[in-house]
Amino acid sequence: MNETNSIDIIIYYLAFINLLAFFVYGLDKLKAKRGSWRISEATLLLLAAIGGSIGAWYGMKVWHHKTLHRKFRYGVPLLFLIQVTLCIFMASK
Repeated sequence: MNETNSIDIIIYYLAFINLLAFFVYGLDKLKAKRGSWRISEATLLLLAAIGGSIGAWYGMKVWHHKTLHRKFRYGVPLLFLIQVTLCIFMASK
């Protein structure tokens, strides 16, 4: 596989995982309003940790969800900064 294909795969993956994170945060908010079963906080944070930090952060803002929880309010932006730092480090090699 050449470098262009690898970059394309990474871009598609990041687009997918961020859209998924965004909609999962919205789904959890809807379920919270309805008093239904919930998506675990561990799952929500995992989505951010595996590359969906932008979608998670945007989902928090749009859906007004988990914004008062410290581990989300600070954790999701921290995950984003770590991911950006890793991307910059990997791109510089």
